[in-house]
Amino acid sequence: MGNDPAFFSRFREARMKLAARMQRLGTETAFEVLARARALEREGRSIIHLEIGEPDFDTPVNVVAAGVEALQGGATHYTPSAGIDPLREAIALDQAQRKGLTVSPANVVVTPGGKPIMFYLMLALLDQGDEVVYPDPGFPIYESMVNFCGATGRPIGFVERERRFQWDVDSLVNQVGPRTKLIIVNTPSNPVGCTVSDADLQRIAEVARRHDAFVLSDEIYSRILYDGSFTSLATLPGMAERTCVLDGFSKTYAMTGWRLGYGIMPEWLAPQIARLATNCNSCNAAFTQLAGLEALTGSQDSVNAMVEEFRVRRDAIVAGLNALDGVRCSMPQGAFYVFANIEGTGMTSREAADYFLYEAGVAVLSGTSFGANGEGYIRLSYANSLDNLNLAVVRMATALASRRGVAAT
Repeated sequence: MGNDPAFFSRFREARMKLAARMQRLGTETAFEVLARARALEREGRSIIHLEIGEPDFDTPVNVVAAGVEALQGGATHYTPSAGIDPLREAIALDQAQRKGLTVSPANVVVTPGGKPIMFYLMLALLDQGDEVVYPDPGFPIYESMVNFCGATGRPIGFVERERRFQWDVDSLVNQVGPRTKLIIVNTPSNPVGCTVSDADLQRIAEVARRHDAFVLSDEIYSRILYDGSFTSLATLPGMAERTCVLDGFSKTYAMTGWRLGYGIMPEWLAPQIARLATNCNSCNAAFTQLAGLEALTGSQDSVNAMVEEFRVRRDAIVAGLNALDGVRCSMPQGAFYVFANIEGTGMTSREAADYFLYEAGVAVLSGTSFGANGEGYIRLSYANSLDNLNLAVVRMATALASRRGVAAT
């Protein structure tokens, strides 16, 4: 196929027929790196996967049992576009108890994963020329969807102080203006792993109120927190009516394949987001929602155990990376990622990611996969066993030593 002229002709023809907006749509590099890593495995190579942001734990057994029981009980039909009432009620209660949000089921829209909340919100709010402030490095789909909707992105970077990352809120305050329609906040952060402090949340809330900007608060990692307590931006004065909180089940309950997320939003907005869901995917699968109901209302022991295991892994991978020549790694406060500085190796981010994959058998992501401000860094997910994380560090050390040896000769 690769040398077939007819194939390339069809490919060019397909591109000619695509809408122009498709050129503005990005992707997630993690899946491209995963494909290359899998290809190396098919050749017999041993690869340690630190590229994909997915818990390596199984979905809790009580949640799986609830899903199976739902299927066997006939939960195989359409549901309301915004989600079934029992799940929306459980989500509202959980958000009130865990985050202090004043919320009812009317504020909840359930979607197949968290990404639809991002996309539907931007489709509902953004017009051509509107500006969106978002973190860079940040989850790459933010930028992709902003561009797809025809808005103008204003990426805001991070600063590293005393081995801790902080979002550059000074820059954010300066960037927000009369054309800012949306501010995207992600805490704890993918890919950096830092949280936004209460003081910085207050500053973000103040500038959002002053400029009448809406906020998407991506809180998908809010349960995976190692230091302090979690504060939702939506709990600050005047923010509930201008904030959509994104949360879900994929990370907290290791339910990535179940595709179940939700948004908490003002009551005036929820029917509009549900209307977009009706047009796009009709509704969520009934059995996944009933499994999600069990996840929220059943035992939380598995969640607590997972977070504690992630804490052990975090400490190990940070220590291991800081022992590597030319690598510096700050301590993340949440999620399950480290964002390691590799400038001392003499490689760019993309060069380092490729080198560690092909020479060390360790799949990581270039920092630039998360925006231009990620240059000089690589992201590693420590959602892998402690043994594999330690082995990955050994392999990376060997590869770096080999590279220095080659350079010296």
